[in-house]
Amino acid sequence: MDSLLQQIYGMTKANISNYEKHLMLGGGTRPAPTIIRGKGVWLEDIDGKRYLDCTSQSWAMYLGFANEEFNATITEHLKNASHIHQGFDTPSRFMLAQRLAEKAQKKINRVSFTVGGAAAVEGGMKIALKNRENAQEFICLYDAYHGTTLGVMGSSWISTRAGGKYLGGARFNRLTKQFIRVPNPYCYRCPLGLKKEDCGMMCLKIFRLTIEKGVNGPPAGIIIEPLQASGGQIIFPREWHQGVRDLCDEYCIPLIWDEIQTYCRIGTWFASGYYGVDPDIICLGKGLGGGFPIAATMISDDLEGFSPDTEELHTFANNTVSQVAALKQMAMLEKGILDNCNAMGDYLGTELKKMQKDFPGMGDVRQAGLHIGVELVKDPVTREADAELLQKVKTYGMEHGVLFGVGGMQKNVLKVKPPFIITKEECDTVLDVLRKALKNDEI
Repeated sequence: MDSLLQQIYGMTKANISNYEKHLMLGGGTRPAPTIIRGKGVWLEDIDGKRYLDCTSQSWAMYLGFANEEFNATITEHLKNASHIHQGFDTPSRFMLAQRLAEKAQKKINRVSFTVGGAAAVEGGMKIALKNRENAQEFICLYDAYHGTTLGVMGSSWISTRAGGKYLGGARFNRLTKQFIRVPNPYCYRCPLGLKKEDCGMMCLKIFRLTIEKGVNGPPAGIIIEPLQASGGQIIFPREWHQGVRDLCDEYCIPLIWDEIQTYCRIGTWFASGYYGVDPDIICLGKGLGGGFPIAATMISDDLEGFSPDTEELHTFANNTVSQVAALKQMAMLEKGILDNCNAMGDYLGTELKKMQKDFPGMGDVRQAGLHIGVELVKDPVTREADAELLQKVKTYGMEHGVLFGVGGMQKNVLKVKPPFIITKEECDTVLDVLRKALKNDEI
């Protein structure tokens, strides 16, 4: 083994205690185990304890860890090239752009690559502004999350009191761009206090009124997560999406879909395949590179794209390792792994809904592919959020070898989003630990 790797892998808790004073973190769930290695859907920490990872490490590791076929392709490519300046052409960039366009809806045919999801959303905003003369305001949703860069932090819920207090994003409001928010169609916990069966899509009516009366000048664009992730794993109604699409067509507003968490994870390549509704701009990140950093902004043929005079220039926008990784992952997804995402997602969703009968604290189960959320409540009638129960479940899970994620404004939504390669037996392990965690709370 390389001597440097020996030093890294041989690090002790005493070393870490001495080194950690030099590290500064701006986010992330803490405390967390120190991870040494992974294999499949499993991680191993510095003490040798193993965890089945239902977070896919920020929801990004679709193929799990240490996939031999995937790693072999990356290793072989590294013998030839790695980072190339954006102004030089590479075969891998041409091919990835073509493959992504091939998977997207008919009119989405051009791709710009960048280095992070927030930058991809900002790229979409640039395209929208370029195509909307005299427009400057963007509309987003309650409880949205689009990143923490200065360009998009103002659109993320962390800049508001949505979680009951002001968090990190609010500290930079003097500099971040301000956004106009409209109610999200959170039917289980409607922000307007209505019920889906007789609400008449009031949130869509407010959307229209906001466009007409709440924005100075024409809106530059509408930014939406087609399935709201950080906000609580909220699957929006298809008719709401179609209504937003109709509003965008009526008022000539570019519709930007932030698919950083939905790309492939909801069981289709893009969310248009799930909802049957098409955006004008798609933003990708997280899982696109199979664990390697890469993001993308994709646009419709109806829009003018970037001009090569520094409208969009990034040092690592042409990293061939990440491009090859994204291409290899796509090839592997096509060979049954995306099908497994659907099959195991449906299995987990079905079994979780069965568990609801035994545990009324499981107020709602929301599942699309392996994009799964379980909303925990104190009472299924009042639907009062139970963040305390979630923390107990999360802690029990970590103690018993399963890592769960946390979502929702009230921190009461359990995220179950494992790698796509998870097996039925591993799903059963997740279900068993969750069942025991909920029984443990009853005791």
